[in-house]
Amino acid sequence: MGTEIRTFTSLKDITEFLAGQTSQYKALFEDYSQWLGSVLRDAESKHKSEEWFQKSAALQKTLKSQAKKPAETDKSKKGGKGGKGAQEETTWIKTGDVAISFTEQGQTEILFEAIEKIKIKIQEYDKFKGTVQQFTRLGLGQTVNYIVYLEEDIPKKIVLKQKANVKGDDAFKFMAELSVPAYFSIPAST
Repeated sequence: MGTEIRTFTSLKDITEFLAGQTSQYKALFEDYSQWLGSVLRDAESKHKSEEWFQKSAALQKTLKSQAKKPAETDKSKKGGKGGKGAQEETTWIKTGDVAISFTEQGQTEILFEAIEKIKIKIQEYDKFKGTVQQFTRLGLGQTVNYIVYLEEDIPKKIVLKQKANVKGDDAFKFMAELSVPAYFSIPAST
């Protein structure tokens, strides 16, 4: 989405938001991983001896085996991309700010790039979940609003702001106590 500021009224709301976003990114990660596997299987017969295909296949195996450890896979991908140098120039044609490719290699590269960025977002959400858990341990409750700054859908900063209606809650309780129905008797008419 880009840059966004969201206000949450409770830690439960933040936790639900994080769970929803994380599950969306995990589903997207799984979809792209399956798509990448399909592309690599289809390209295997045509490009099996080409260096880019062998590197892509190795990266995809690493991706599957280390799905729980995204940081290690990110490092291995960066190492794999570094060796492509001259090939990337022939695979991609620059037109303005956009690069265009007509090859299966280009498709695998964008899939790997997307998967890498999604994994980073999942990691960032997991880190932020840890921060929210610390707030729970500190005993921050319903008296605080949580203003979260999101950049590229990743929580970067949080502001804790005392709710303005804390005194209103006390007034409501006071009024509720005074509005208890009273029982009285009606005199009988003679």
